[in-house]
Amino acid sequence: MSTMNISLPDTLKSFVDEQVDQRGYGTSSEYVRELIRKDQDRQRLRDLLLAGAASPPGKPAGEAYFASLRRRVRKASKSRA
Repeated sequence: MSTMNISLPDTLKSFVDEQVDQRGYGTSSEYVRELIRKDQDRQRLRDLLLAGAASPPGKPAGEAYFASLRRRVRKASKSRA
């Protein structure tokens, strides 16, 4: 694993230390890694939303679509039970 040193003002360092203590992280590095992972997830979601917005419109979801969806969900639920 690579290391990275960052400089924080005292107020931000105090905030990080509080989060580590209050939220059960073992170290400040764990906390920062979690923040970065969440930011990556947000970026992936943003990219998917933008790709969807740029794609051509699909066909409208009517009653037949929802009936088919209900059947698929029921079938999946039964196979898991």
